[in-house]
Amino acid sequence: MLWEFVATLVAGIGAAGIALIIGKLSKNKSPKWLIPVFAGLGMLGFQVQAEYNWFSHQASLLPQGVKVVRSVDEQAWYRPWSFVWPQTVRFMAVDTKNVATNNMHADWLMIDLYLFERRMAAKRVTQVLSCQAQAMAPFSDKLSAPDARQGVSRDWVKLASDDPLLALLCSE
Repeated sequence: MLWEFVATLVAGIGAAGIALIIGKLSKNKSPKWLIPVFAGLGMLGFQVQAEYNWFSHQASLLPQGVKVVRSVDEQAWYRPWSFVWPQTVRFMAVDTKNVATNNMHADWLMIDLYLFERRMAAKRVTQVLSCQAQAMAPFSDKLSAPDARQGVSRDWVKLASDDPLLALLCSE
């Protein structure tokens, strides 16, 4: 985050330098407010660019076998351009290379989910995925199997049948 702050300042100084050059080329006939306006626009432009490139940059850094399964786009009033192009502010990826199966429940998969959010540290969460029940639960040694007659228990979260996580890990 420190480097992003430094880069924002450099972008502002660079844009202000462009305004200074414009001033010199116009023999100092350009308005005095041009330099701070250019500096502000340079910093704002850099920040907008950094916000929109964050997701693609982070996704490109994922190791082989880690796939993005869900992303969250957000709109905000203080980013009016986000109503035209929503910004991806967080996403979830799954490690497909290190999926483990359960000896007692053949359809259970133990997976590592990685949760990424802008300006936050990534979090790793271990989950159990039941392909048969189409449900997911936090990993625990006291986890009970979902009851097919009663539906999914309170420990399990039912997933939609078209969930990308199911499509990626449970397809045969």
